[in-house]
Amino acid sequence: MSRRTGVGKTAVFASAAALLTLLLVGHTWIPDIGGFGVAVDTAAPWLGALIPVLAVAAVLCRCPVGAVAALIPLLAWAYLFGSWWAPGPPARTAAASHTVRVVSQNLFAANTSPTATARALAATNADIIAVQELGGTNRESVLRTLDEDYRYHDELGTVGLWSRYPISDTSAVDVGVDWHRGLRTQIATPHGQLVVYVVHLPSIRPGDTTTRNNGLGVLSRALSEENADRVVVAGDFNTSSTDRRWSGFAPGYRDSHSGAGFTWPASFPLARLDHILGRGVTVTDPSVLSVPGPDHRAVSAVIGLG
Repeated sequence: MSRRTGVGKTAVFASAAALLTLLLVGHTWIPDIGGFGVAVDTAAPWLGALIPVLAVAAVLCRCPVGAVAALIPLLAWAYLFGSWWAPGPPARTAAASHTVRVVSQNLFAANTSPTATARALAATNADIIAVQELGGTNRESVLRTLDEDYRYHDELGTVGLWSRYPISDTSAVDVGVDWHRGLRTQIATPHGQLVVYVVHLPSIRPGDTTTRNNGLGVLSRALSEENADRVVVAGDFNTSSTDRRWSGFAPGYRDSHSGAGFTWPASFPLARLDHILGRGVTVTDPSVLSVPGPDHRAVSAVIGLG
């Protein structure tokens, strides 16, 4: 009887280890029914937290084979995500001789301290500040505060941009919704023209990823058709870097951050939904900033113009 029990325990823990490994390696293969597949994509880096639970449970159940089996998902997690948390070299500053710093922040429409938010963004000394969810109770305070430090600014709908350098030819960008949540503008930096997009992709709702997916597709096509030599795209993409739709988004554009750098929710970030992308430029020195007020953290990067 005890032998059967031991075989049963081994089968249970080995199966659990195999399932966890499959989830880690093949989370994008799970059908996205009711948003479940995308939810697993977003949670994939955190599945590693189940590995010690599995190992400890096997030890407590006196199943040594089960404890050893936990090494399989551990190796898979380490291969996929371990470098995200591993100590690395200091953040590189762009090697280009001419650079600008870009900061992007979802302001949070229900922000109760928008002036503090705007002051913190201005204190970054960024050359370009991109914002989303500009409106409601935060709009006037943010405009008044950032206008003190930035001579040039433009906005469309609920997205806006402040710049130390002249802005021109601002136009709306379609991100798959019926109101303005995207803009494209040209900035005349001292080192040449730079096209900047500020975007806020639709949110994922329970049971609905179609709207967000459509917005990603629409924006990806627009960015692929962009003929400017130097382009930066900043904003809230509502898409984690492990999302199945992200790897094929906007071919040719490079994300500023390849590690964790989680931005949402601001109080305890679990996913990186905010990104700064570049094409025809170098994108380095990425960082995540905690700013008072919003429900997202800000993202920052140095853009090398040559």
